[in-house]
Amino acid sequence: MISFVGAGPGAADLITLRGRDRLAAADVVVWASSLVPDALLVHTRPGAEIHDSAGMTLEDVLAVYASRPSAAIVRLHSGDPALYGAIGEQIDWCLHNGRDFEIVPGVSSLAAGAAALGRELTVPGVAQSVILTRLPGRTAGSVPAGESLAALAAHGVTMALFLSGARPEELQAQLLAGGGYSPSTPAAVVVRVTWPDEAVYETTVAELAATIRRSGASRTVLVLVGEALAPAPDRAERSHLYSPQYAHAFRRRSAPGSTAGRPA
Repeated sequence: MISFVGAGPGAADLITLRGRDRLAAADVVVWASSLVPDALLVHTRPGAEIHDSAGMTLEDVLAVYASRPSAAIVRLHSGDPALYGAIGEQIDWCLHNGRDFEIVPGVSSLAAGAAALGRELTVPGVAQSVILTRLPGRTAGSVPAGESLAALAAHGVTMALFLSGARPEELQAQLLAGGGYSPSTPAAVVVRVTWPDEAVYETTVAELAATIRRSGASRTVLVLVGEALAPAPDRAERSHLYSPQYAHAFRRRSAPGSTAGRPA
């Protein structure tokens, strides 16, 4: 079995219990030292065969899989494998070669970034959608029509930008070009979230490029943008989930002025 395991955003205790257990049982582990801290390897068993994929090509990784057809293999990906994890080609290889595989989800840096900021990314009356994307560089040719950053920015919803810290001026310009964000729209730059040297910078779209430059980081940077990031958003509405006037399958609606469900 080949297990594609999400390592989480960085902290060794943010891997899932399932991911930890797969690491503990693995005969072979392939991990990227450039993206996953070595503290995660504490979960591996003594004698496990460890490969650092930081200097490996896809073909090198697949060769490891091919050479150990009966082994329990863990391919340890940063964050969640479903988000910019480049697992598609590996899944294709497994299917073509009849190898059993599974995907073990991980905590995304998006969730960790929101937690570090102390923000909810979906705020009633402010933002109800989140777009996850990136500023294309050498991969621009693979971006589908209609998914340019400016086109997505036109929606003005909460946006999470992965792998986009290397060209901060272009990133800022594209966000403003869409028309959905103003220069004063709140933004945040989260660097190496949950790692020991985590850094969080709250800023605006107008100051985004300067903030990224000031951070000194170009990799392991997550950029968040949108009105939901405001320190105290103007909540035009409260969430219906726990409102006494909102009924659902597990709770009846309370009459106006009723104290039902309130603490004594």
